[in-house]
Amino acid sequence: MGLFSAILGNAGTVSKEDLLKDFGKLLIEGEDIELGFKLIRDTFIFTSKRLILVDKQGLTGSKTEYKSINYKSISRFSIETAGTFDLDAELKIWISGEAQPSIVKQFNKSVNVYDVQNVLAFHVLK
Repeated sequence: MGLFSAILGNAGTVSKEDLLKDFGKLLIEGEDIELGFKLIRDTFIFTSKRLILVDKQGLTGSKTEYKSINYKSISRFSIETAGTFDLDAELKIWISGEAQPSIVKQFNKSVNVYDVQNVLAFHVLK
C-alpha cells in the first residue's frame, strides 16, 4: 500500500532526523523542524518559523525549488479526512490575497491529518 500511495502522489511522514540531514542547511539559527512529509520526489516541512516546500523538478529531479512560506501569510487552511473508502486525506492552504488554494497536498492514511492541522493552527493563529 505504501508504494501504491506514493505512486498516486500521497504524502507520508518523514522523521525529523532525516529531514535535518537532508534540509538542515535551509534552517536559520533557532529554527526547528516540527513535522515533515514526503511525496514521491517532493517534501514539505513545518518548522517553528515557516513552511518549507521542496519541489524536485524535471525528469531527473536534479533541479530543486525551495519555497518558504511565512505562517503569517497563510490566510486560511482546510483539512479533509480520509473516509472509509478514501485512500487519502487532503490539506489545502490559502496564501493572503489568493482566491484559490495555493497549496493542495494529499496524505495517505498513515498520516494523522489532525497533527498537521494542529501544527498549522498553532502557527497561523498566533
